[in-house]
Amino acid sequence: MSNQPVDVQSYLDTHDQLQEAIAGLDEVQLKWKETPEKWSVTEVLTHLADHNIVVSFRIRDILADTKATLPAFNQDLWVSGQSGNEGEVSDVLALFKALLVYNSLLFGRLSEADWEKSGINFKGDTVSVAAAVRGFTNHVKHHIGQIDRIKAAYSKI
Repeated sequence: MSNQPVDVQSYLDTHDQLQEAIAGLDEVQLKWKETPEKWSVTEVLTHLADHNIVVSFRIRDILADTKATLPAFNQDLWVSGQSGNEGEVSDVLALFKALLVYNSLLFGRLSEADWEKSGINFKGDTVSVAAAVRGFTNHVKHHIGQIDRIKAAYSKI
């Protein structure tokens, strides 16, 4: 695993970090929305599961060298379109963890050259496999901050 230019353990740890971020929250707190336009904690987690699916696809598309533009997704429409706030957090986190584990197995098979392979995203930027994984890990951290802000807003009601 020394050929991995990313910290795969940090990638895997995102599940535990999310579990820690929501520890002690009850169903009301998980579903509460500060305003109708803002996401609940459950919706944030749903978005992160969706993002994990999309990043998983992007990585595989890069490795397949399809030359297709890496797909974008409308996060708000994905969350609302699947009634994300009506889902069960345990189901969302189970999917999230399964994707992490499955992807980490793939990462263990990649060569240094594979990690450097890249594709073009919808913005026209070149994105390597390594950058996609690092970006995903950072994205989760960003949304943990969002979860913390939701919890703080809830505590004021």
